[in-house]
Amino acid sequence: MDTHATRTLPPPLAPLQASVQHNCHISDARFAADFTLCVYLLKMREYYRWEKGYGYDEPLTNDAVGDWLTRRETFWESLEDSDFVPLEIDDRRFDPFDSDAINRALEPHGLVYSAGYGNRAKPHFFLARLQQRHEHGSYRIHVSGEEYARDLTAPPAMSLADAIFIRRESLRRMLWERLEEWRWNRPDNAMGRAMGSYDFEGDLEGALDAMTDTEIDTLVLHEIGEVRAGELLGEDWHELLAALPRSRLELMARAVRDHLADALSTLPALLERDHPPSLHFYFANLSGMRRQLYPALSKAYEEWVEYGDTRRLRRQVESGREHWLGLARELLELHRSTGPAAWPRMTERIEHQQL
Repeated sequence: MDTHATRTLPPPLAPLQASVQHNCHISDARFAADFTLCVYLLKMREYYRWEKGYGYDEPLTNDAVGDWLTRRETFWESLEDSDFVPLEIDDRRFDPFDSDAINRALEPHGLVYSAGYGNRAKPHFFLARLQQRHEHGSYRIHVSGEEYARDLTAPPAMSLADAIFIRRESLRRMLWERLEEWRWNRPDNAMGRAMGSYDFEGDLEGALDAMTDTEIDTLVLHEIGEVRAGELLGEDWHELLAALPRSRLELMARAVRDHLADALSTLPALLERDHPPSLHFYFANLSGMRRQLYPALSKAYEEWVEYGDTRRLRRQVESGREHWLGLARELLELHRSTGPAAWPRMTERIEHQQL
């Protein structure tokens, strides 16, 4: 692998960095084909930018990106059947999914690590410089900076038990990608309203920093909601997701859980803070299955945009909290009682209980 020099850790930690990145490559080899072609090419282009250390305003040539992409796909093909490798830190060997033990070993080095599962049970790994670690109630929040190993998807936030990982560099890069997508046609939509609150035309780097700092708080709120949803639903929810096939039903079930998490934490706090750019950005990212299952929330947002009145939004958050919790528990009961035979019924229940 040809990692940019600025992302290389000191020699004693270089084998660790290489092992984490190797596991990232194995995950990508197994799951990169799940994206549509357009999304895949956009993600690969930004992955190339990250790996080579190019700035957001530096142009990328199609030939260079294309050659790199061809080599990377060939490399991934050689890894599809490989097993994840253990990680070694200070002469100790760790299972790559034992994030707690790995992070204890990394504390003296000022690094943070996480391993978990995302959409479609895709494994995610990352290794980064630790910027902050603090407590929020019963939650331990880790905020990372420069990333030394990551996979193609690089979610900007993850929660594991009561630990929350916020990836500042991944969030900043995600904001850049959203800005680029919006600039294609510059529609008058939630994303445009969110971006319009910052000076992206006059000071790109400063605007990215300012928006990143603001939206880190939103990520923390969502992950706290995920933890609270987990407390309400129990470990059976993870068993349900693991049992589901990679299908529309899995996406629907994850959307139900996300709506519950946001009704428990994200939206109540955003409404209380009364910070319009963050509300706009929340709705700009309410897309795909989540938007399809909850059209009433989008209508309440549009009413707020037009009239400046949040009352309908607040009512939706209140009703949504009970609705999505009840539906999630119905899915769990179907899973416990019938197993895979309940999948068609689960799909039907979610479709008929859109809000």
